[in-house]
Amino acid sequence: MTKTPENFAMRIGLTRRGFVVAGAIGSAAALSGGLTTALAAEKPKIGLVQKSLANEFFKQMQAGAEKYAAANTDKFEFKAVGMKDERDFAAQVDAIENFVTQKYDIIVVAPADSKAMVTPIAKALKAGVKVINIDVELDKDAKKAAGIDLAFFGPDNRAGAKMAGDALAKDLGPGGKVVILEGNPEADNAVQRKLGFMDAVNEGKLTLLDSKTAHWETEEANTLMTNFLTQYHDIQGVMAANDSMALGVVKALDAAGLSGKIKVVGFDNIPAVQPLIKGGKMLATVEQYGADMAVLGINYGLKERGGETFSGWVKTPIKLIEAKDLS
Repeated sequence: MTKTPENFAMRIGLTRRGFVVAGAIGSAAALSGGLTTALAAEKPKIGLVQKSLANEFFKQMQAGAEKYAAANTDKFEFKAVGMKDERDFAAQVDAIENFVTQKYDIIVVAPADSKAMVTPIAKALKAGVKVINIDVELDKDAKKAAGIDLAFFGPDNRAGAKMAGDALAKDLGPGGKVVILEGNPEADNAVQRKLGFMDAVNEGKLTLLDSKTAHWETEEANTLMTNFLTQYHDIQGVMAANDSMALGVVKALDAAGLSGKIKVVGFDNIPAVQPLIKGGKMLATVEQYGADMAVLGINYGLKERGGETFSGWVKTPIKLIEAKDLS
């Protein structure tokens, strides 16, 4: 029987630990009954394919998944792989193909390219592998063309970016002059976050000076923000589509003596930005519970292997994080 996944944000708390308890441990408890027979015959092999491990968000994702796997070695075997940088798309294709060749049963993947990853994933599905799409949604038209129906397990990136943008708009007021640093244009989450930022710009009556990609990367964002400061002398706010780029923005502002004077928002709530928020160098970020998202993917992969099928979108939690939220 096919199930349309429910909205996880409706069923769990939005504390940082809340998603771990309800989304991971709770799911594991649910699995123990329904999957006992399926797992008894053969311990499945699960592969996690991430994006750049230079990005702290994906380091957290891997750490969370490995911790969960270590506590469940009696239930499944586990291996995680990542890319050297955010545009190393070939590495993700190779990882999918290698897991299929090595006869992995389940692949959990956070695609770096929403269109390019459809073809290798379709081949994996044809080979009988259960594939769980987390974090970045695969392109709907590309899935349709490939003849696959794959559920998406991840956050509402547009809504999350609007949360951050709204916080900036509230701080600056109408007419505030801002720039946007976009993620990889090939990734759906980058597209959705740009849309969310634009929703906040339009609703908050902000003035958008410029919007360009820094491909999720810290040093590229540092260079881009330095160029923005040279080109525009009246920037009041910055919307960065992830925290890695926000770190590059703050580095550029530090060098220009403008930290705290130009307000910055990001997305991911990686540990490195928390002291910046508490210290006033950043205004806000968005928590999307990356470590727990991978665990969620593992558990849904096991459920599919146990006979359940899913379609649609499981919305995982997001939360705006400001200084008042950090101890």
